[in-house]
Amino acid sequence: MTFRATPEPPHRHRPRWRHDLVAWWSRRQGHAPPGGSPSPAADAHPAHAAGAPETTAPEATTLWRMRTTVRDEPGALAALCAALAGHQVDILALQTHPLTDGTVDEFLLRAPETLPSDGLTDAVAAAGGRDTWVERADTHDLVDAPTRALTLATRTALDAAELPLALRQLFGRCTIHSVPAKSLSGRSLDSTPPAEGVLEETVMRLRDPSGGAIIVERPYLPFTPTEFARARALVELDARLGPRIPHDGDVLTLPEGNAITVRRADTGDLAAAREMHARCSSATLGLRYHGPVGDADRYLDHLLSPRFGRTLAAYTASGRLVALGHLLWDGDETEVALIVEDEWQRRGVGGELLRRLVAMAAETGCESVYAVTQSANTGMVAAMRALELPLDYQIEQGTLVISARLDPVPAPEPALPLPVPPHAR
Repeated sequence: MTFRATPEPPHRHRPRWRHDLVAWWSRRQGHAPPGGSPSPAADAHPAHAAGAPETTAPEATTLWRMRTTVRDEPGALAALCAALAGHQVDILALQTHPLTDGTVDEFLLRAPETLPSDGLTDAVAAAGGRDTWVERADTHDLVDAPTRALTLATRTALDAAELPLALRQLFGRCTIHSVPAKSLSGRSLDSTPPAEGVLEETVMRLRDPSGGAIIVERPYLPFTPTEFARARALVELDARLGPRIPHDGDVLTLPEGNAITVRRADTGDLAAAREMHARCSSATLGLRYHGPVGDADRYLDHLLSPRFGRTLAAYTASGRLVALGHLLWDGDETEVALIVEDEWQRRGVGGELLRRLVAMAAETGCESVYAVTQSANTGMVAAMRALELPLDYQIEQGTLVISARLDPVPAPEPALPLPVPPHAR
């Protein structure tokens, strides 16, 4: 099914009362319903009702992200909020996704630690919710949706390599595939979707501005038209800005005294990369590309594209490219790869590129990276061990896969949601 940008019927727009209602219900836990008698807790502790300081320790809580579908009729959301309040669940944020047969409501909840996820789903089902999905959240989810979208748009505007990562962070657990328009042999892959993109339940197919397609998959939860529109907006921003990467470089002095400049690279470095290949030995090219040496140049256009990852280049003071390091997005995983010109091997260039690539991976939230090489490639093995990270080794028929587990760089603590002013409740 293809979704196009069409105006939503007037009754589909959610008025302010939906958000006010959520704020009202989330703030009246432990209080009497309108017109009812005071709660037993208030009767048992008159000092607390009079405003005396609370002396009991606060109950431990857990953050949850929950999505459920409710009927599109007055009172449906109120019943759901009442059910959550009855279990002492605080609603911190709410997003609504109107559909033709109901409304998908996405909540950020703070619940008692003693309330399990199936307790949440049972309470929601009893209140009329269906197709409910729940997963643990953390404090970074406290950032509201507009702020999150603007932050990701800013990152995408500064760096074309950020688009796949921005889509992944926008939708949580999902898999991103960048599919080129042509194979390495030049054969058309017939993968380019229409300009407006295609939404098929749990799969979005978007036209990549650099050619080919970007495929976003989330098997456990269908995408909504609202999410599809957000993804298209990010892709359109990328298309309007055109090719771009940060070109700021660092000048480093190697132990032997030579200076090199390390900077981001893209397809503008293609000619220099081919010249470096021509200077590399067959053994070096074979260790890097695991295939016929004559095919090495055919990989460069793909490897240097910001859409498939990030590339670092090492240049000498005379402007000669002597090493490339690649951080490649591989679905849910991330690969690191290095090639260093023979004359510059064993000088610390590859290790410097690898450390920077791993730091980039940690900054994007990757939990691990892996390198595919040959068991005889002692230089790559030594560089991975020098990272001083937990490593896993797998070897089969001479091919060695080394995986390093990372500690992702923590993002700044987000500000808590602002309270709803009394006049807006």
